Amino acid sequence: MCGRFQLTIPLEMMREIFAVANDTAPYPPRYNIAPTQPVHVVRSVPGGRAVTLMRWGLLPPFVKDPKDFPLVINGRSETAAEKPTFRNALRRRRALLPATGFYEWLREDNGKQPFFFEPEAPIALAGLWETWMGPDGEELDTVAVLTAAAEGVPAEYHDRMPLTVPRKNFGDWLDPANDQGEKALLLTEKAAFTARPVSRKLSNARNEGQALMTPDAPEPPAPPKDEEEPRLL
Repeated sequence: MCGRFQLTIPLEMMREIFAVANDTAPYPPRYNIAPTQPVHVVRSVPGGRAVTLMRWGLLPPFVKDPKDFPLVINGRSETAAEKPTFRNALRRRRALLPATGFYEWLREDNGKQPFFFEPEAPIALAGLWETWMGPDGEELDTVAVLTAAAEGVPAEYHDRMPLTVPRKNFGDWLDPANDQGEKALLLTEKAAFTARPVSRKLSNARNEGQALMTPDAPEPPAPPKDEEEPRLL
């Protein structure tokens, strides 16, 4: 599962890492990227690579009304090649989602605690994208993140983790002429992460900022209740 992630590198670094040349407006650090929000996506375009904004939540072209289709933010890599939702995108519309880590929640005695999974360097989440066209001609670019069975540190918190694409495979992964279908997944990997707790305010998608990376201070213990003096009868 990958339900929240972070992107805090500046635009100049993203251009260098992903070799994109198109003009893109600078953006503030994003510590709490949530489903349905616009996310930065790198894809292949004529002449090279471009970074663009897409809605996080894939809408395949066959969808008539988005209200009748579930929100698809992740795709299981094990079945992507055979599922109508992902099959064509896996063949021809693969993408990279620049990220500096992702989040998972662990249920504890006092509620759900979010943890930040941090890589050694910025990563590229393996994504699939589609352009949905509405009945009135409107177009919406959408994307989902591929996941796999968790390994390493993430497996201690969740049974799924996002797949990443190593830098040496960017070109082959993005190339729409590289029509390998399921074999394209051989270009992905399960990156190594460390984990640490962060603020529970991250659970609210409206909260943003670096302060979310600091765990909440423990709540002070409740003061003891004054014992009621016995009454004489």
